[in-house]
Amino acid sequence: MRQFSLQGRSALITGASQGLGLAMAEAYVKAGANLMVCARDGAALDQACARLAALAAAGQTVRGRRADVAVPSEAQALAAGAIEAFGQLHILVNNAGVYGPKGPIEDVDWAQWVRAIEVNLLGSVLMCRAVLPHFKARRYGKIVQLSGGGATAPLPFISAYAASKAGIVRFAETLAEEVRDFGIDVNAIAPGALNTRLLGEVLEAGPEKVGRSFYDKAVRQKEQGGTSLAHGAGLAVFLGAAASDGITGRLLSAVWDPWEELDGRRAELGKTDVYTLRRIVPEDRGLTWGRRT
Repeated sequence: MRQFSLQGRSALITGASQGLGLAMAEAYVKAGANLMVCARDGAALDQACARLAALAAAGQTVRGRRADVAVPSEAQALAAGAIEAFGQLHILVNNAGVYGPKGPIEDVDWAQWVRAIEVNLLGSVLMCRAVLPHFKARRYGKIVQLSGGGATAPLPFISAYAASKAGIVRFAETLAEEVRDFGIDVNAIAPGALNTRLLGEVLEAGPEKVGRSFYDKAVRQKEQGGTSLAHGAGLAVFLGAAASDGITGRLLSAVWDPWEELDGRRAELGKTDVYTLRRIVPEDRGLTWGRRT
């Protein structure tokens, strides 16, 4: 993968104590960024911060703060803390997320279903609200939203996760248009099928809760190793770097899309709706019906 520099940039990554969040944090430190990370688990956060600090070069700063991004006051304090620590903030990566309850929608615990929406979708919106005044004042900023398979395909029996991830992508597309004139880029990442704690949750839930098809797919993924965390981490670095300036309102696959080359296709990309969520009509699939005459 191409290497993109984050030298002189400061970033805030949520949900960064493990899995993809930690992998992105490590990639950001290696790319030269000053970094604030957060998580709800204080002990895990302390371990992650020690690991990240060991990677930092002279002059680089790594900070950690325990926070629940779904709580407005904590999201606001987290953003303010990052800005105060570094003097300015360039990048927000909204990674914090949960799978939520698993099972038929009429059977799952409603409070858990709502909680998943609060963490995955509303938490990312709260973090955007918290950093946008700063980004707008500087007329520059990068927001990276973490999406997933639930955004582009049905995900039976994990409906809160699917709905929240689809919402994240549409919110990213919408916010990108709101802040385009301020030099703020907003994009979403589909990181691929990762072998993280979320996969473990699916396997633990079993086919009775998540459905036989999805469970069998998870078993195969576990056996085959899943997608490397490096793909999602590399794309997150690209979207935080100057090389991606002007690329906005897109959902990019870390595995399948040629994102490393998009800095050379900026003008062409800006004239199309590729890498966006859109309705499919019959003529898109070569069918002759579906239009009113």
